[in-house]
Amino acid sequence: MTTPVRLGACSALLVGGLLAACSGDSSTDGSPAVTQEPAPVPAVDGTTPDDSTAAAPTDGALPEGFTTVTARITEADGDVCEVCLWLADSGQERSRGLMGVTDLGDAAGMAFVFEEASQGAFYMYRTPMPISIAWFTPDGSFVESADMTPCLDTPSQDCPRYRPEQSYDLAIEVFDDGTGDALAALGIGPGARVELVPGTEAPECDTPASPSST
Repeated sequence: MTTPVRLGACSALLVGGLLAACSGDSSTDGSPAVTQEPAPVPAVDGTTPDDSTAAAPTDGALPEGFTTVTARITEADGDVCEVCLWLADSGQERSRGLMGVTDLGDAAGMAFVFEEASQGAFYMYRTPMPISIAWFTPDGSFVESADMTPCLDTPSQDCPRYRPEQSYDLAIEVFDDGTGDALAALGIGPGARVELVPGTEAPECDTPASPSST
């Protein structure tokens, strides 16, 4: 017998409210940084961002050059919902992340997908919006979360690094709304699991920012 799916806390998602920082693929110390070319993610090739060319944040700046994907979030109590996320699944995309972004459009946040388990750090270089981040293991299980602060007027090497104590292959970033509940509004927290739904990659979200039940 099939157990009915219940709509949970994810139904409380704030419209237009979540942003992500950047993740890196490799940095000078061997760990992912949160910026590469113009982005805050660990640089895949170990390059260092050009601190002299930082641009002032622009209101309404959306992620550019990314596709979107549907994420299915299952809370510890079995409640399930689906949300649309921007997708960063290449080294260059992860390195750029949400650098310079101030508006997520119809997406709830950004998913950083790694080809293999990573222990790399994220940072907020040139990322103007406060961000909450959650990390997940290869089987989709929640690892831990953190709140990250913008690092706009500091050389990239001096920006704080954020990393979980356990390896991960997926990270989700959302705008920190100041309440500490941005991730919880999506149903993300201890005991939660996340799956990126196969076949849902698209140029843009085809559903509203508010999560839907499945």
